[in-house]
Amino acid sequence: MAEFAASTAPADVVRRQYLASAAGDLEVLRATLAPDVEWTEMAGFPLAGTYRTPDGVTSHVMEQLAKEWDDWTAHDDTYVVDGENVVVLARYTATNKATGKPINVRVAHHFVVRGGQIVRFEQFVDTALVRDAMTDGAAVAAG
Repeated sequence: MAEFAASTAPADVVRRQYLASAAGDLEVLRATLAPDVEWTEMAGFPLAGTYRTPDGVTSHVMEQLAKEWDDWTAHDDTYVVDGENVVVLARYTATNKATGKPINVRVAHHFVVRGGQIVRFEQFVDTALVRDAMTDGAAVAAG
């Protein structure tokens, strides 16, 4: 386990980020992020935008998710690694605190890892499914 904790291999760094996030360990999560990290939540996602610095990422993303959702978890299941690029296919699960509605939605994350730290992150997710869980009442069908 000590080897994994110290590994600078891109997939290991990304995996440590997921494990820290799932455990709610923001200190360990911040340690996976470069000081000049650029973390982009997809347009249409409730926290859409690009955040910089490890503290900026955790305060604007992870801490906000914890305020609005119970048990927010990104379940990472498939890694595709090409040099410093790591694409992870995953699933978000959580229950919205305001509506009581659950989500279970597929997601893809693209990380760039350099020098043992995440320097860039981009999220791809069906934002409508997330927003539906945050909205009271029946969803209106598009027609």
